[in-house]
Amino acid sequence: MKFEFIEELNQLKKFEKLTDKERSIVFYAENKASINHYRELISEITEKEGLQICYVTSVKHDPILSSKNKNILPFYIGNGTARSKFFLTLKAKILIMDMPDLEIFHIKRSKVYPVHYIYIFHSMFSVHSYLRKGAIDNYDTVFCVGEHHEKEIRETEKLYKLKPKKLLKYGFGRLDTLLHKKQEFKQMGLDGEKLIIIAPSYGKDNLLEICGIEMIEILLKANFSILLRPHFKILEDPKSKIKTIRKKFENNPRLIIEEGVIPPEKFYNSICMISDWSGISLEYAFVMEHPVIFIDVPKKEMNSESKYIKCEPIEISLRNKVGNVISPEDIKNIPHIIENLNGIDSCFNLEIKNTCKNTVFNIGNSARIGGKYVKDLLYELG
Repeated sequence: MKFEFIEELNQLKKFEKLTDKERSIVFYAENKASINHYRELISEITEKEGLQICYVTSVKHDPILSSKNKNILPFYIGNGTARSKFFLTLKAKILIMDMPDLEIFHIKRSKVYPVHYIYIFHSMFSVHSYLRKGAIDNYDTVFCVGEHHEKEIRETEKLYKLKPKKLLKYGFGRLDTLLHKKQEFKQMGLDGEKLIIIAPSYGKDNLLEICGIEMIEILLKANFSILLRPHFKILEDPKSKIKTIRKKFENNPRLIIEEGVIPPEKFYNSICMISDWSGISLEYAFVMEHPVIFIDVPKKEMNSESKYIKCEPIEISLRNKVGNVISPEDIKNIPHIIENLNGIDSCFNLEIKNTCKNTVFNIGNSARIGGKYVKDLLYELG
């Protein structure tokens, strides 16, 4: 632990010794998922725009740390003292990150330099419902997924009399990545395996806690294979039922518990996703154009004042457009619903496709839009 602490501080010192030009554009990765939202934008900025970036991460085995891209300068700073100092003393023109709650808790804006902070969403869901109050208020620019984010942010600024932020019609980088890779992995096949992905959100009322064990038993009995991808906080929660599930089904090869990113060959060759309020549900629906089965458990409330924003959260308004909402009491019917998905796919396909088009900006093209914005902003900041 002491050696790791020293190494993190050494990495920070190495970062701080860079020239102002080398530190002009900085990405910060909080967790393993961050790179999924940055990948195409980083490629656009460093390869197509030819700009150099610093990539500062709290992920010990972040793949970018071993990148061969000469325009990426990577640094690992952990999530302790070195990270706190990094934020407080940052000297950069632009910092790009997907971590909300800037200035609200321990992560602060730089006290020594007028850094321009850009926020990238890690979910397509609505700002006021899936994030805490004030989560993105202290950013200068927000890369919006769709028109809903623009409306919600402007409504929030009006309600709380906040300084207007710059809003970019960006899109969703993670969606673009998944769409670009779809054909590559779709052709691999899973030898006829009827694979179901279960993706619960985090919260005391998530589907695993409410009906997870019973649902897994029902699906296995119906000869489905299951890839269970819990939210990372579920895996860390000693009170969650994940340990019980591991023990109960440890000898069943048709249940896989995935602790990281869902393997592409599994994602693209699955036949259905079951979720509750996880943001991955919209990603799956828009990429696969399959209806998602939503277990109707109580929605976790992140913002007690969300009701004052007169915009219905899209995770509520889009549910019936991209899937089937099922009561926990009716989970015995899920195998029948899944078996009949092929029959209703043709009806759902066009609606899901149109819903995606009407919800997300610049589908397949977000990186180009974001890269140009960053390049222009860098020139504007001088």
